[in-house]
This record gives sequence, C-alpha cells and structure tokens, in this order.
Amino acid sequence: MSSTATDVVRLLTVKGQTLAVAESLTGGMVASALTAVPGASKAFRGSVTAYATELKQELLGVDATLLATRGAVDPQVAAQMAAGVRVALGADWGIATTGVAGPDPQDGQPVGTVFVAVDGPFGTDEGCAPGGKVEALRLNGDRAEIRMESVRSVLALLLRELAGEQTGNERAQDTERNGGF
Repeated sequence: MSSTATDVVRLLTVKGQTLAVAESLTGGMVASALTAVPGASKAFRGSVTAYATELKQELLGVDATLLATRGAVDPQVAAQMAAGVRVALGADWGIATTGVAGPDPQDGQPVGTVFVAVDGPFGTDEGCAPGGKVEALRLNGDRAEIRMESVRSVLALLLRELAGEQTGNERAQDTERNGGF
C-alpha cells in the first residue's frame, strides 16, 4: 500500500494537482497512508472522516434523500462523497470510501460490502464531461483486513486514473473496447 500511496503522491506532484479524501469505514487510514509519504504536502489538501451518516450530508453534500432511502453503504453515496470532498477542500481530485467492515451488517449490506470512488477532471483532454468512478468491492476477512484492503483499493483506483490520464490515448482505447463512456 505504501508504494501505491507513494506513486499517487508522485504523480499528483508531477502533474501539479491536488487530492482530498472522504472516508467512512477507513476512518482516516487513507489520509494516514498518503501523509506517510515524504513530500505529500505538495499534493494532499486534507480529508474529512465522516463516520456518522448525517455528516456525509452536512459536510460532504451527499443527498439527504439518497441517504434516507439507500443508506450510507451505496455506490451513489461514495460518488457524492468523492465529489463533495473535492469541492469542499478545493482539490483537483477527490476519493472516498464507504462500506461495512463489520462485525455486523449495516443498511441491509453484508460485512465486506465496500464502495470506493474517485472524482476528478476525467477526460477533459478528450471532450468528455468531468465526473466520478465507483468500484464495488466484496471483501473477505476480519474488520482490519477489510479496512486495509479498502485503503489499497481506493488508492489503486486513483492511481489507475492518474496513470491513464498521463498516458493520453490509453483511456480512449479502453473506451472503444468497452463501447463508449
């Protein structure tokens, strides 16, 4: 994980871009991994640990109706958390984690259900609208293992987006294989 965090900080620094983090189940672990990297202050703006559901709405702008109907463990909630922290902290990129680390299910979701999201300047060079991406994870293991894998997964998702943006046409080629945006 530390090498992924190092690569994220390095790429953001090279691009002159910044990152903000919104965390729920990881409780600050993503921010901790990033700030462990020497020079992180060049790219890392800050984080919001919104563990309580109402804080997701109050601090990150997650839609209250969405939270009331779907609960906090939802792909749209993750996407809105990433977008909200990006705006709130004035960063180029926002990433978010929400899910169930256990020991008990939450919002009708089983332990190990996790959503990680990234929001950033996607496709601005290719004419696509900015927006976010969400990955749904079904993780095994105990609470600590689920939280650590969530950190690794959200950083890996961001790294793929940063690397794809840096290599230019790679994103367009993926789009053609997958049938469009």
